[in-house]
Amino acid sequence: MDATVDGNGLATAFDGETVALGLLDNTYNPTLVEFYGELGLDFVWIDLEHGGPDPWDGPTIANLLRAAERSGIEVLLRLPDTDPTLVRKALDLGVRNVFLPRVETASEVEAAVRSARFRYEKGPGDRGLAAPRARRWGQVEGYVETEDAETVVGTTIETVAAVENIDDILAVPELGFVFIGPLDLSVALGQPNELDHPDVAAAVETVREAAIDAGVPVGGLGFGMDDVNEKAANGYSLLNVGSTTGALKQTVTGWLEAFDERPRSE
Repeated sequence: MDATVDGNGLATAFDGETVALGLLDNTYNPTLVEFYGELGLDFVWIDLEHGGPDPWDGPTIANLLRAAERSGIEVLLRLPDTDPTLVRKALDLGVRNVFLPRVETASEVEAAVRSARFRYEKGPGDRGLAAPRARRWGQVEGYVETEDAETVVGTTIETVAAVENIDDILAVPELGFVFIGPLDLSVALGQPNELDHPDVAAAVETVREAAIDAGVPVGGLGFGMDDVNEKAANGYSLLNVGSTTGALKQTVTGWLEAFDERPRSE
């Protein structure tokens, strides 16, 4: 299995035998988004559920997208809600990869996926056709076909109900991926932050196995590179390897720990 995608987007990566590696930028800084692309990461996770700009703040999100486009990195945007209107707004701004928080039923996932398609299941989708930034203000040829082919809508599995309904969720047509959320699952199962608790581990494994059996790409969090490599070997297609603040913490604390505190010579 290849280590990273080939630069043609997550939709292409999921069609092959590649693993997409990315990082959560929790500073929401366009310079860092651009820099991560220069460093060779496949995607940068922009999380609007736990922080960041207002999801309706189009200009701010567009600036993050411009930075990503400059260095060829994919933006993976987590919305704060499953509202199809939010999905359509993000896509019209130029986002290609969206994932949903705290879903519980297949019907809400299907509504979001349908809202991202001009054509859905050989019938009409629910996406509005206009000339927004995603269409380069009307300048893109073959816009409908390209958008439907390249847009990925995934969902986080992080509640007890979602685990219980995982087979129905995985059966949603054109679902792009499922992302396992072990932290919220630990809370939902009454074991906050106890990721090794048997109930939490069992829920994670239930989702992983079901997704692989259904042929739906599965994503998750990496807790150190040994864990990332193990998960890649166990069928994960999308892995978050860390965060901006986590990387800064590791680097800065390393500097401080290495500092020789002997007083300066007189």
